[in-house]
Amino acid sequence: MIARIPAGRVATYGQIAALAGFPRHARQVGYALAALPESRSDIPWQRVINVKGEVSPRAHSSMHRFQQDLLEHEGVTFVNGRVDLKRFRWQEVGGPHPT
Repeated sequence: MIARIPAGRVATYGQIAALAGFPRHARQVGYALAALPESRSDIPWQRVINVKGEVSPRAHSSMHRFQQDLLEHEGVTFVNGRVDLKRFRWQEVGGPHPT
C-alpha cells in the first residue's frame, strides 16, 4: 500500500493498516517501516505520518528531520510541524475511510 502513495501526498499509519486489511493496527505499520532495510529505498516510507499530521520522532535519532526534509522536497508543506491532512492526504480509490 505504501508504494502506491504518490510523491507530494501522505498517508497515516492507521490509514495504511486499514487499507492492508488490519484496521486499528497502526503501530504495527510503524514497526514494519522501522524494520525496513536501507536497501529497500523503493518503499516511500517518508510518506507515512501520524494521525495528527506530524512526523513521528524516533528515539535517539534525527530521522524525523530527514523525513520532513524529504516530504518538503516533494512539495508537502508543514505549518508548526504539521501537515494539512485535508490538503495532502492520499486517497486510495475504493479504499476505506482514512484514519
